[in-house]
Amino acid sequence: MVSQPASEVYFTHDEVSALAIAVGGRGTLILTLAYCGLRWGKTVGLRVKDLDMLRRRINVTVNAVEVGDRIEVGTPKTHKRRSVPFPALLSLPLAQQCEGKPGDDLVFSSRHGTHERRWHNAHGWFPAAVSAGGLPPITPHTLRHTAAGLAVSAGANVKAVPRMLGHASASMTPDVYSDLFDDNLDAVAECLGHGLAHTVVGRLWASRAEK
Repeated sequence: MVSQPASEVYFTHDEVSALAIAVGGRGTLILTLAYCGLRWGKTVGLRVKDLDMLRRRINVTVNAVEVGDRIEVGTPKTHKRRSVPFPALLSLPLAQQCEGKPGDDLVFSSRHGTHERRWHNAHGWFPAAVSAGGLPPITPHTLRHTAAGLAVSAGANVKAVPRMLGHASASMTPDVYSDLFDDNLDAVAECLGHGLAHTVVGRLWASRAEK
């Protein structure tokens, strides 16, 4: 597992894959949470018409919040809508989720066609899948952190990550996920060193080191 502070957990690609397999038919929901960084309410509130398959974008326009025994659907926090990219490998699974559904239908729905509900005990489908996947206890919000971690580790632009996450300002992401950026300092040094190695000075130092 990727290194993390005590308060946060960041899954690797393989751990996300293990969880997606463990949840069975809800695998695409897990992958969307882990690779798009959406909060639970925005993910389960997605409608077919919110997906732009040609541009590979998710248009976040609604938020489905569970209040007691009912789901309240409203606008996203701060009422700001945004467009979130999804990886090309998610195109087919998302298209299959939408197959035969009209635009106002939910992308991720229960077998009754209603919003996916959270679980209220350790026997719900998500905790059971986490246990089956051999993973530590987590919540869906862990997958939002994971999306940030995977994006940063992949070298995503520091300004692009907060846009994906819907943070109010670009400075918020490095503050919240400062440990991820710290972990990447060695990678930054390696990239800079690679550039230096191709200069006259770099080649001179390299030749001296070989002697």
